[in-house]
Amino acid sequence: MAAEHAKDISKTQKKAYKGVERAAILLFSLPEEQAQKVFSSLEDYEVKDLTAAMVSLGSVGSAVVEQICVEFVSEMAGSGSLVGSIDSTKRLLSKIMSKQEADNILEEVRGPSGKSLWEKLAGVDEELVAGYLKNESPQTVAVVLSRVSPATAAKVLACLPESMGDDVVTRILRMDKVRKEIIDDIEMTLHKEFISTLGKSVKQDPFELVAEVFNNLERSAEERLMGALEKKNPSAAERVRQLMFTFEDLENLDKISIQKILKNIDKSVLAMALKGTHDRIKQKFTDNMSERASKLLLDDMAVLGLVKLKDVQAAQNKILARAKDLAALNEISLHNDADSKDQLIE
Repeated sequence: MAAEHAKDISKTQKKAYKGVERAAILLFSLPEEQAQKVFSSLEDYEVKDLTAAMVSLGSVGSAVVEQICVEFVSEMAGSGSLVGSIDSTKRLLSKIMSKQEADNILEEVRGPSGKSLWEKLAGVDEELVAGYLKNESPQTVAVVLSRVSPATAAKVLACLPESMGDDVVTRILRMDKVRKEIIDDIEMTLHKEFISTLGKSVKQDPFELVAEVFNNLERSAEERLMGALEKKNPSAAERVRQLMFTFEDLENLDKISIQKILKNIDKSVLAMALKGTHDRIKQKFTDNMSERASKLLLDDMAVLGLVKLKDVQAAQNKILARAKDLAALNEISLHNDADSKDQLIE
């Protein structure tokens, strides 16, 4: 009877949170590093709205937090493909704001003064940007590179043909104040022909997204949410599990990949990460180290003594994150390719 009453309370509490408040609860439930990544991808007004919701959220029961997280994971894993368009976005916005407010936002996004276009351009791979700009006039490229951050401009400039890059630099140095209508025209063209086209070409697999989220959760939270997903949607849970890359999967990497990871991580983090893992994982790392480095690692692990499970998981997540970064740069393979030989590292 008490359990049913608690369940009713949970449902009542859950229904009290809508929209941005549910997003705030999800963000609070993420590790700080992952929450920071989410914040960094939001627009200024979204950050403000979320911050306001987080500040005023107050105490939220654990049952409510878990239910909202489970629903999020289930919806992401069970969703199919989607098509983003002006009409579908307008319908969604109209449910949470007035028609006039929705029209104003869409006009700002679509219009020539699209205020976040340059920020969006900075987040696109520099080779893709350069590939588009090399078909434009050097003067147009000069205007574009003068509007983005110096760091972004440098990356794009390095990818342009040498002769064009020299011309662009010269034009930037000689550039006077650019008329607003010219900038508006360039922004409109970029948004219409490059940014919007790029967005349509990117397909996000919701199962991969959920697997990535699970990879970054603490083990207890991951097991709890996976268990809930298995009960609600067993096939989706199995597909997510197959896509997840865990610390134990490092055992299957080739020698070159393991050695590359070893060169890019702090050995104290590795010592913490290997506490409590099975001997095969430990041997995978020590076999790819010199005898001296291997002995130092084992000594560091012994000195640590008893450690908290959450500290071990945090260290493992750091190494996994670094391994995925290296894989994204094509410096290592996260698949078990043919075993390779390489020099043992110190």
